[in-house]
Amino acid sequence: MAPQSLIAGFLGALLLAGLGQATSAVGQRVSDSSVAGAPLFESETFQVTNKSLAALKPNQTALFGFQSSSTTHNQPRKRCRLLPGDKSWPSDSTWSQFDDILGGALIKTVPLAASCYPSWPEYDSGKCKDISTNWTVSYEHDADPASIMWPLFEGRTCLPTAINTTSTCSIGGYSSYAVNVSTVAQVQLAVNFARNANLRLVVKNTGHDFNGKSTGAGGLGVWTHNLKDLEFIEKYNSSGYQGPVVKMGAGVQAFEVYEKAEKLGYTVVGGEGKTVGVAGGYVLGGGHSPMSSVYGLAADQVLALEVVLANGQFVTVTEETNPDLFWAIRGGGGGTYGVVTSIISRVHPKVGVTVSTFNFTTSANVSVETFWSGVRAYFKRFPAHADAGTYAYFWIIGTGPNSFQFLMNPFFAVNHTLTEFNTLLKPWFNDLKALGIPFTPNTTYYESFHPAWAAGFPLETIGSVTMMTGSRLFPRENWEDDSKFNATLRAIRSTVSMGHPLLAFNMKAELPDGYPEDSSNPAFRKTLMHAITSATWASNATNAQINSTMNTLTNNVLGKWRATCPEAGAYLSESDIMEPNFQQAFYGTNYGRLYKLKQRYDPTGLFYAPTGVGSENWQVKSEDGLPDQNGRLCRV
Repeated sequence: MAPQSLIAGFLGALLLAGLGQATSAVGQRVSDSSVAGAPLFESETFQVTNKSLAALKPNQTALFGFQSSSTTHNQPRKRCRLLPGDKSWPSDSTWSQFDDILGGALIKTVPLAASCYPSWPEYDSGKCKDISTNWTVSYEHDADPASIMWPLFEGRTCLPTAINTTSTCSIGGYSSYAVNVSTVAQVQLAVNFARNANLRLVVKNTGHDFNGKSTGAGGLGVWTHNLKDLEFIEKYNSSGYQGPVVKMGAGVQAFEVYEKAEKLGYTVVGGEGKTVGVAGGYVLGGGHSPMSSVYGLAADQVLALEVVLANGQFVTVTEETNPDLFWAIRGGGGGTYGVVTSIISRVHPKVGVTVSTFNFTTSANVSVETFWSGVRAYFKRFPAHADAGTYAYFWIIGTGPNSFQFLMNPFFAVNHTLTEFNTLLKPWFNDLKALGIPFTPNTTYYESFHPAWAAGFPLETIGSVTMMTGSRLFPRENWEDDSKFNATLRAIRSTVSMGHPLLAFNMKAELPDGYPEDSSNPAFRKTLMHAITSATWASNATNAQINSTMNTLTNNVLGKWRATCPEAGAYLSESDIMEPNFQQAFYGTNYGRLYKLKQRYDPTGLFYAPTGVGSENWQVKSEDGLPDQNGRLCRV
């Protein structure tokens, strides 16, 4: 089987190995035409088709063939997905056969930190040192077929020895195998094999999701990270849009598409995080962006998607070809309706940006009350700032007893010159000066988005196993009603005063006029602040202590936030995995329709993701009793 470092480039005929010899091809080259209005990528033209499957033997078709309506209705519904060691778990020879038909793209998963443990063949003290040094760097995890950026949710099963209190390393909650995808055929074969063999299927692009949606014990992973095709089309024409677009493979990351857009003179609506996979779970969950106050969510930009469905079929999804799925998949969450291999999204003209960073703190001359008066003066201006098209990324943290710090890092003023930025911020800055709060803005104007973004947003720090997060989308009405505004400020102040940091975004994400509706959380359309907080525990905390801390964050801390806006919600990709009534919080009034479409397009429940649509029909029996993916997945 392929080592983890192999990037499969196999684009020829895939051969099925049976009894030691190749017996028939199970993939074929098809036309690059697509009803999406742009040619398929070369990787998408190699597909498994009914014609190519016809040469298989019956027992082979049973493993790798498509799902039919008859098998859907007649097949017994297995209560639990298999785990290694189960009687029905595929044999080594079956996995070897699967690797053969994939063209060597199957990876037997090895935990990222296995090099730190003498019990693993991969033990290497030098590599262990490198892994330990770079453990919190997102590039380290997105380039691995199974690792996720929040290993808390794979069960903390194999960590660098410096942070592993148990000194053990097992595969745990990581997928057992992963397919390093380079063709649509490989995606189809993985989907078919997982469905037919009753395996847990997980889809990983970069592993950014805060709740570990791309991992799962015993899983077969579809690793789309290396689908890096990227093409800008100047004159795209569809029934609802004419203009420039970008077509990007599922593995394209923010820094990659932004760099190319800069060279071509475009602006793309993508994540603020450098390593976010733009066409993966990010866009499928809605995706907020530094451009959202101007152009809406990333999901709003999508005009077409190429998708492998749960039945194994490869389809083009547009507003014309499949309006229901087009609505659902744009915002309804990743790992839910299918595996996306590429998307086509609108792009926008080059735009100038002013970026500013600054901070203020309590001190001998700035009392606690004065500090919070400065914060209040800022919050008062959220509507004006968002309506001006800006996006602010800021922190409020406690630095000691009755000691606080405000960090603007950065204020991202899209389509604002320095003069226009200073005019917009002057009322707040005047308030800070009147309060006697010293601050020194570091402000720069950039001619285009890419250099502004690169300068303004730091590389994410990830990899923590001693912290969990939660969030809330605070609606505009909390600014339009004085009592709700005051309640919001009290809730935020209480959170920070209790020792929980606030990371927040002042933004809006309204659906632009003329754009087709999608299933993104309706709470996004009314928000003025996406706020995140977290709770931590000691590295040697017991599972009971961790559970207690998690419950306190969910119920006591975030409970105060929910009380200020009970009808609002939270961003599903940056949320609390224990969010009460996640259906309402993450999907709002869209949930009923999303659930019905889930049953139509995935009747066997092949695609499961924690807090995803339909996930209430399943449960993970985690080994440690925590809400992680280290355990058997079973129907409720």
